[in-house]
Amino acid sequence: MDSKVDGEVVIGGKVYTICGYENEEYFQKIAAYINSKLNEFHSSDAMKTLNQDYRNILMQINIADDYFKAKKQIQLMEEEMRAREKEIYDLKHELISNQIKLENSEKTSKKLTEKIADKEKEIITLQAKLDVHKSEKQK
Repeated sequence: MDSKVDGEVVIGGKVYTICGYENEEYFQKIAAYINSKLNEFHSSDAMKTLNQDYRNILMQINIADDYFKAKKQIQLMEEEMRAREKEIYDLKHELISNQIKLENSEKTSKKLTEKIADKEKEIITLQAKLDVHKSEKQK
């Protein structure tokens, strides 16, 4: 199991030490996200009129909303991926089926071409016999 990592981050102008199994770069990404949310909230005039507890709850709700929207998007993308995988599977199956049909058609075509060649030889042989028979009759 990975060892715990301690990292310092700055959130809202204050330094915090956080601990977890991720790397410090990940902690910085989290801090950057929270700071962007704080900045978003601080730039809103409506938020300035609310007490700190209410602002904190609204920010938590906003972060949870982002989380559930991202989770839903992942689910939709996974469903789309499964649908595409199924489509690829179906297309591969269809391709194999068509390759088998093509091979069978090529075999049939080859047999028919051989039959045509045999019949053409037979026609030439019969034509030659007919010519011989005509020439004998004319004598």
